[in-house]
Amino acid sequence: MKYYAITALILGICSINLQAQEENLEPVLDSTALPQVILKGTSIQAELKQTPAAVNQLHQEELNRNSPTLLSASFNRVPGVYTQEGALNTNRITIRGIGARAQYGTNRLKAYFNEIPITTGDGQTAINDIDLEAIESVEIIKGPNSSLYGSGLGGVLHLFAYEPGKERSFAKISSSFGSYQMQKNTLSAGYTDEKKSLFATYNHLQSEGYRDNSDYDRKSFNFNGTIYSGEHSALSFLGNFTRLKAYIPSSISKTDFEENPESAAFTWRSAQGYESYDRFVMGLSYTQHFSENFENTTSVFINSRDAYEPRPFDILKENSFGLGARTRFNYSTKLFSFPAEASLGAEFLSENYDGSNYENLYEDFPDQGSVRGNQIANFEQDRNYYNLFAQLNLQVLPKLKLVGGLNVNVTDYSLTDLYLEDDIDQTGDYQFETIWSPRVAALYELTSTKNLYVNVSKGFSTPTVDETLTPQGLINTTLKPEIGWNYEVGFKGNWFKNLYSEIALYSIQVNDLLVAEHVAEDQYVGANAGKTDHNGIEVLLKYNWQLSPKISLKPYASANFNFYKFDEFVDEGEDYSGNDLTGVPDQKINLGIDLLTESGFRFFSNALFVSEIPLNDANSLFSESYQLINLKAAYDFTVFQNFEINLNVGVNNLLDEHYAVSILPNAVGFGNSEPRYYYPGNDRNFYGGVGVKYLF
Repeated sequence: MKYYAITALILGICSINLQAQEENLEPVLDSTALPQVILKGTSIQAELKQTPAAVNQLHQEELNRNSPTLLSASFNRVPGVYTQEGALNTNRITIRGIGARAQYGTNRLKAYFNEIPITTGDGQTAINDIDLEAIESVEIIKGPNSSLYGSGLGGVLHLFAYEPGKERSFAKISSSFGSYQMQKNTLSAGYTDEKKSLFATYNHLQSEGYRDNSDYDRKSFNFNGTIYSGEHSALSFLGNFTRLKAYIPSSISKTDFEENPESAAFTWRSAQGYESYDRFVMGLSYTQHFSENFENTTSVFINSRDAYEPRPFDILKENSFGLGARTRFNYSTKLFSFPAEASLGAEFLSENYDGSNYENLYEDFPDQGSVRGNQIANFEQDRNYYNLFAQLNLQVLPKLKLVGGLNVNVTDYSLTDLYLEDDIDQTGDYQFETIWSPRVAALYELTSTKNLYVNVSKGFSTPTVDETLTPQGLINTTLKPEIGWNYEVGFKGNWFKNLYSEIALYSIQVNDLLVAEHVAEDQYVGANAGKTDHNGIEVLLKYNWQLSPKISLKPYASANFNFYKFDEFVDEGEDYSGNDLTGVPDQKINLGIDLLTESGFRFFSNALFVSEIPLNDANSLFSESYQLINLKAAYDFTVFQNFEINLNVGVNNLLDEHYAVSILPNAVGFGNSEPRYYYPGNDRNFYGGVGVKYLF
């Protein structure tokens, strides 16, 4: 309840100040609360307020409100987005409840780094492979947008690489330290002139973690840039390499959660289970302006992953390599005398996956960790993803814009079964049904600073390779893509010059929701769960209070209230229809205040409230609600004209709240063991850092 009180207080402050301004101020454009923000990730670029969809943008300053370890840590500030982080390498991002029942990680959304897809062909997204230092901004498009991006029922994440832009060339070194022996060292450099902008960064992040068996070691290198050929063309490039070895504590029982939250699951600790991989993404994008009204952007890209993952139930060795291209033509014209913007394009990705499973003999070799035994499965999968899309924006009236879009997707895969000792050969060609995804939307300008929109769209997500695998190493070829229709109405606008607000009401009806079924200890299979209803309300408020010419106070509040239900779901004779969707909270409220000064001092405070979460489909068990308060202070200053110094300190979980940061839905206890539902969140922890930038 205290968070509702804080929300009321913030709104009260805003209201008092607005009343004082109302007599003396005329409505103005969003020059303070929300500048003219242009969305770069949309097929047809438009101002944020002029986009008939639920889109949120996080700039570098907002991404740096948190500790420097994870990019996804800032996403919980976005209404409708919920990030669960069981460890630095174990995170699940859900948007509007889509992905809450995923088997592993984040796989119900589509992610791009600039114009390059970083989501694999089977739908997996490792968002935290991209370091914060490499990111300028993030755009989050919530809900189905398959008319432009294909697979990704939850939504789309657009990451945009940091570029020096008009800044001077520089070299920078920074270090961060914190609890759990966290250490992060970063080297970066940027070069800019009239014809090019280049940036490169290397970082090494290490941590022993809050829990047993949670050591983390990540090295990443990112390089990107743009080379301009005159006024009408530009070549952009991107490369990202990540080397990761991260141990996995897994989930624990209620008893361990309450009495020994630092512990790891016994089997994972005994096997010293971990994941390790080398991942590489590279792409080239070329933009050509043929005329003032006609342009094309074409991208080619590759991705590769070489992974090794010892788990208590087996040892997985996998390799993947993908090659793809995306092209988009934009044309501005008039259609029946109405101003019109059209986008037409295609995206293709071909990915080869090679996986081998082996026995894990850790129980036969005590205290040695995982020991590889006999091979139990070996297969290759070639997956091809074809996506055609089109969109038309039509200004039919001075204040009314209509948007129509259509996507056609074909996903097929061929399977080569290389392990025939089980006398089962699944070699063959398979194809998911062709999916047509339309979208229609409208935006009406109520005033120069306030807009109302409606949006109807269809989306889908295909099963991942992991979801198609059975514990016996076989492929479940009967899984279907999950398909959903999204109905949405929303408002975006400024109230005078200081307050920006958004509200969205939506309803998503999903057929064949993909869920993970627990079949053995630590083992799951993918399944389709009939129908689910995802209804919700999202609210965002941002206020700018100029205390003096040199000091500003920026309170903000975001909230989502969810009503997610199983519409039709019968599993093994049990009818769960009408129950709350497992694995996602009904409420999430985020409150914060940023203090910014011209002298370089900045202070960030944030409070997060998350309601209880259903632990099982029967809704007989729930995790407890929790509240987190995080604080951070930073100071930037210049010495000797060319040296910029940054100092920062922070604390997470100020009140030392005991909570479950993530849960394992429908956990089952085997033998005499308790079900392992809980991933404990970190206790109170601290961090600090220093950065030195030299400007050339």
